[in-house]
Amino acid sequence: MAIVRPTPEQLQDIAKRLHMQLTPEQASEYLTLMQGSFDAYDLVDELPDNVPQVRYPRTQSYRPSAEQNPYNAWYYKTEIKGAAEGKLSGHTVALKDNVALAGVPMMNGAASLEGFVPSFDATVVSRLLDAGATILGKATCEHFCLSGGSHTSDPGPVHNPRRHGYSAGGSSSGSAALVAAGEVSMAIACDQGGSIRIPSAFCGTYGMKPTHGLVPYTGIMPIEATVDHVGPITANVCDNALMLEVLAGPDGLDPRQYFPRAQAYSKTLDRGIKGLRIGILVEGFGLPNLDPRVGDCVRQAIAHFERLGGHVAEVSVPEHQLAGALWNPIGCEGLTVQMMHGSGMGFNWKGLYDVELLKKHVGWRDSADNLSASLKMCMFVGQYGLERYNGRYYAKAQNLARLARAGYDHALEDFDLLVMPTVPITAQRLPEPGCSIVEYVSRALEMIGNTAGFDVTGHPAMSIPCGRVDGLPVGLMLVGRHFDESTLYQAAAAFEADTDWQAL
Repeated sequence: MAIVRPTPEQLQDIAKRLHMQLTPEQASEYLTLMQGSFDAYDLVDELPDNVPQVRYPRTQSYRPSAEQNPYNAWYYKTEIKGAAEGKLSGHTVALKDNVALAGVPMMNGAASLEGFVPSFDATVVSRLLDAGATILGKATCEHFCLSGGSHTSDPGPVHNPRRHGYSAGGSSSGSAALVAAGEVSMAIACDQGGSIRIPSAFCGTYGMKPTHGLVPYTGIMPIEATVDHVGPITANVCDNALMLEVLAGPDGLDPRQYFPRAQAYSKTLDRGIKGLRIGILVEGFGLPNLDPRVGDCVRQAIAHFERLGGHVAEVSVPEHQLAGALWNPIGCEGLTVQMMHGSGMGFNWKGLYDVELLKKHVGWRDSADNLSASLKMCMFVGQYGLERYNGRYYAKAQNLARLARAGYDHALEDFDLLVMPTVPITAQRLPEPGCSIVEYVSRALEMIGNTAGFDVTGHPAMSIPCGRVDGLPVGLMLVGRHFDESTLYQAAAAFEADTDWQAL
């Protein structure tokens, strides 16, 4: 079908938006010259899209009832069985609802996307099924993934299985809640500012944000390509390592993957930590909203590492505060360009585009007033930076990100891993419906002080449960060298084998 050609008047309007003036005669001349380009558009329009084939049978999906969904952690349920044998045979998996699962609706927490049904599977889905996993459905996530709380999703707030009425963390809220509740053994989560680690800390699960690019993001709705990460949430260390083994490695379709180096992570779990050099990141305990009880709990857990034979000492990385600050121009301007103006896909990268998602997500403009307050705030910051400063702070922040990375890398020359609280607080009570904008946004972003910077620098970072405060889980974050997830698993497994975190 031929694409619609513009009229001379429409071309004049386009020129004005490009800060140009065309006479009617010039517009007609340009239109004549443009016909060859439009003929090429016609050819593209006629051809079928080049997307992966769906290889595993689908069962009918459904929206679970409130009785079937006590934490509001499921968006849609289904059952898709993978290969008869494989590393993940016998494991059940929930997918964060920004991950494409062919034939099953995907809402990404936002009403404007409701009704979209992907036509192909994300790479991580194919790898899980090839490894024998059974996918049980899509986990509720926050509104376009812009919240560290669990109160912004249009399907409604996700409740923490450890205490109803309290936040499950975000933006992978349903993923962590379903694992913590025992409804699945594993979940796929994504992390741009802490969205794997925050809900893991709040819910008492194990959440690994791998090195940037280790796991392909193909087929997952992005926020900003330079901070997009995808990884596993599980109930124990072994399952987490096994799941990452299945997920890691290049797929040839994701430009985030420069030179990913995957390893056999499950083979490192019995090494212990005797002799391991562990740096207590001083700045990680200096957040202004750190609950002293959380800090004490994490320090007590670190003492266990020392008793197990680790060499523990404090280390300062002044760039830690810088890394967190850089998230603002990179995250806000980047998401405004790629996720919003770019209708979920953006431009200028090679890989697998979801054309139908792009077509659907255009519709956010028709209901922009209904976007979550946390997303609106980030868009306001991003749009101002783009319009007033033409993106130069985004560019400078990307340059400075190399300095932030170098600061951590320098510390990791003397230490095998860094430790600190994952988040400065435990799960908080969910905000009441109709709360103020200030409360809504504050409760969405109050916990990212230690997590966001490692999305900017790309270091692997894992949250493990290390104790409780007033009955709610506390998370300890392990950070390592790029592509050295094995050392994080080694330390996490030693702590898990020695300690019942729920008894601390």
